[in-house]
Amino acid sequence: MRKQVFGRQFKRDANERKAMFKNLLTSLVLEERIKTTIAKAKAIKADADKLITKAKKGGDAAYKALHPNVNQDAVVKLISDIGPRFATRTGGYTRVIKLGKRRVADNAPMAIIEWTEPSSKVAVQGSKSPKKAKKTAKVTKTNVKKDATANTNLELAKPAITKKEEKVQKPGMFKRLVTRQKKGQ
Repeated sequence: MRKQVFGRQFKRDANERKAMFKNLLTSLVLEERIKTTIAKAKAIKADADKLITKAKKGGDAAYKALHPNVNQDAVVKLISDIGPRFATRTGGYTRVIKLGKRRVADNAPMAIIEWTEPSSKVAVQGSKSPKKAKKTAKVTKTNVKKDATANTNLELAKPAITKKEEKVQKPGMFKRLVTRQKKGQ
């Protein structure tokens, strides 16, 4: 029986569960918004709020307290960017938004978990006028065209593949390709 045992298990043992929570928290810190199941979002909500509380203090003690819960890049971002963003707020750092959609594979209800205070980068992007947005779209289109010409030059530099090798290059057939090439040499 499972009497007075706290937390969700997600049909995983303790190590798998800790790794899953660490990955979800790291993704939340780095991406600032993730799409996951409602149960997983509710499970990491309290942990994410605790991360912010620790990050607001700053210093070496915060670094040591945050490091077991998220990876190195996320710790740096928490202390330098996200912690100061919530300096005046005393709680409620995350929100869970239920999508109302279900995942196709297993019919699990989906949600988005995000920070309540938007980053300054997101606010700047949202405030662009339509004219500026069109200009930036044109710039990105020209960059794509330049990249496409660069890729064609790389394709020309590749060695030609013979018909035998072409037949062998199917998914999961890499070993056969390598062995046939070695025999031919």
